[in-house]
Amino acid sequence: MKIKIEKGNLLSAVQVASRGIPSHTTQPILECIVVEAKENVISMRSTDMEIAICTIADGEVIEDGTVALDAKIFLEIAKKMPDGDITIECGEDYQTKIVSGKTKFKIAGRDASVFPKTAESDGADEVIISEFSLKELIRTTLFSVDFNAAQKAMTGELLKVNGDRLSAISLDGHRISIRNIDLRKSYDPVSAIVPGKTLMEIQKALSGDADKDCTIIFGEKTILFSFGSTTLISRIIDGEFFDIKAIVNIQPQMTVTVNKQDFADCIDRAALFVKDGTKKPVILETKDNAIEVRIESTLGSMNEDVDATRTGGDIKIGMNPAFLSDILKNIDEETITLYFVGEKQPCIIRDRDSFLYLALPVALK
Repeated sequence: MKIKIEKGNLLSAVQVASRGIPSHTTQPILECIVVEAKENVISMRSTDMEIAICTIADGEVIEDGTVALDAKIFLEIAKKMPDGDITIECGEDYQTKIVSGKTKFKIAGRDASVFPKTAESDGADEVIISEFSLKELIRTTLFSVDFNAAQKAMTGELLKVNGDRLSAISLDGHRISIRNIDLRKSYDPVSAIVPGKTLMEIQKALSGDADKDCTIIFGEKTILFSFGSTTLISRIIDGEFFDIKAIVNIQPQMTVTVNKQDFADCIDRAALFVKDGTKKPVILETKDNAIEVRIESTLGSMNEDVDATRTGGDIKIGMNPAFLSDILKNIDEETITLYFVGEKQPCIIRDRDSFLYLALPVALK
């Protein structure tokens, strides 16, 4: 195998392919990126047996061939090579030369034929969404995925298509996040529970360009994301997602509308008095034209009134400030409305049909 590729193109491709490398594995071949030159196409792929990533690199194929290269050293070499064209040549016993000008590396490659066969898409339900919309959908819901949950469904998000709407739903036992994105056309209903790790890697790889599209193909056991020159295939989580209709359809007894940024800044200030690992709540209590935010701990105390308009009765409720901050930083609206049922019931923040966030309260002593 022999290829010629410009440094920027090489680095970009290796960085994308590296996202499929497992953090821990007993199989050395999985620590490698497979570089393949075939029919004037240069591809780089990797897998951790749950996610498979393949990206196409822009370059020149001089001689067809394939080699598996250690991802960590390959990435570091790509970063440190001088600007300009780089030649990669695999010779006898998979010894691989990486050369640019006066800079020459030689690294030990592996036989790519022993690289495990990766999952292939088994789906036919194709949905198209802009890279920007998908990146935002993931960004604003991924924070409430519990990556270490014993219940598998909590380690992923439910992606659900219904007509011209794509929804993402995640929950971690303390919070629920729901985001809805309008699609350009209507599709047949389809859904999948996608691992949080998969969505994290997609979020990193997406450009976020509103003029570029991502194709999602839903299957019975896999889901495929194709964008730019990259294709990512992931296994999906088996089983049914949690039925949250009863929770999110709670009828509020009162509402409080505030300036989002003022309220978020106030919660952040209150969080200064919470030690790591403690469950000290911030107390929210309504007043005539404001909602008071206060906290007391061994570190000190703080209280502040945030201007508000409200309907219904009064409320005094304890909330985890970190949970509130996570929600607020993922809302872009200028004003938000908090919906309350009672001091032992969830606080809901929602806006028509575009999003809904729910956080459970903390019991007050």
